[in-house]
Amino acid sequence: MKIAYERGLHELGDGLYAYLQPDGGWGWSNAGLITAGGTSLLVDTLFDLGLTRDMLSAMGPITEHNPIGQAFNTHGNGDHWFGNELLPHGIPIVASTRAIEDMRAAPPNTVHVLFNQLDLGPEFEVFAQGNMRKFDFASVTARLPTESFEKQHDLAVGDRQIQLIELGPAHTSGDAIAYVPDSGTVFTGDILFIEGTPMMWAGPVENWLTACDRIIELQARTIVPGHGPVTDETGVRDVQRYLTYVRDEAKQRFDAGMEDEAAADDIDISDFRDWGDLERLAANVANLYREFDPSLTPLSPPELFVKMARWSARH
Repeated sequence: MKIAYERGLHELGDGLYAYLQPDGGWGWSNAGLITAGGTSLLVDTLFDLGLTRDMLSAMGPITEHNPIGQAFNTHGNGDHWFGNELLPHGIPIVASTRAIEDMRAAPPNTVHVLFNQLDLGPEFEVFAQGNMRKFDFASVTARLPTESFEKQHDLAVGDRQIQLIELGPAHTSGDAIAYVPDSGTVFTGDILFIEGTPMMWAGPVENWLTACDRIIELQARTIVPGHGPVTDETGVRDVQRYLTYVRDEAKQRFDAGMEDEAAADDIDISDFRDWGDLERLAANVANLYREFDPSLTPLSPPELFVKMARWSARH
């Protein structure tokens, strides 16, 4: 089934829906709705309250008859959980244990300060203005998940069985997916960026490649990524292709003694030039270097954002 990549709610068939937000760049994430037996499971909320209200309103004709009885956050980045406070009062919200740790480490007020108050240089100012200040973090109150799991958690939506499968650390330390076996559908969170550059906050890259293999093994007919259009196995293989290429190119330059910023400038990514957010290469290479040499000091999210902003300014 071909799903148009347009903003709003899209029916996938069999009681499943995807909420898509083009262009899938920074903060423009997807969500999902799984219905059965007069109830529903929401997969992820959005980056701020306005966006989440719009989504819940679009879902209203569905959730009027299938009220949201539980929710699942795929990982700890704010664009997948900052809207949690708008969920029905008292419903269970589930996420992996590591995802909840990430949420505690980067709550809405911290993200607001990072993009609106810190002076991290002129390149970062341009990046923040162009990518992040369209979102209202200051109005968000953190509502953390109420239930945690490790490895796998099975739950029921009506008589429908759903498998939550932890595949991180990869994009973040606590990535997990929602697999709907009876319809051959997977909601992957940010294990998958389709037509956009993957962003490696955590790694290791081999775990991420294995996570992609796990998704392929499910033989799903419909795959809803964390960002970008609905896809199938070909989209998963595209992500693997990018990660493998950048890993190999970064390793060559690491072995040659290049600094990570010089390596990111030197790597030819013309094969991916049509993808969004190419500046993520700078962060990916920096974190790969820390895989190649664990003695290197880990970089904080603000430091990685500065590297990406400077790469973007140079290119």
